[in-house]
Amino acid sequence: MPSSMVLLPRGLAYGLDRFVSLFAGLDSIRDCIAFPKNNAGRDVMIDAPSLIDQEQLDELHLRLTPATK
Repeated sequence: MPSSMVLLPRGLAYGLDRFVSLFAGLDSIRDCIAFPKNNAGRDVMIDAPSLIDQEQLDELHLRLTPATK
């Protein structure tokens, strides 16, 4: 391979949210993320993931079945 070629790793992210937090002078990157999650991976704005009421499932005509192995 010629030395002028550069291989980039897969999954390269530009980190736009990091740049925004730096330029805006924010204390935390979570202040500029559209849908931040806490350390446990929960969305505190809509309390997701959470249990679904049967009434909501009926309204959307959905049925849950147990997973089979």
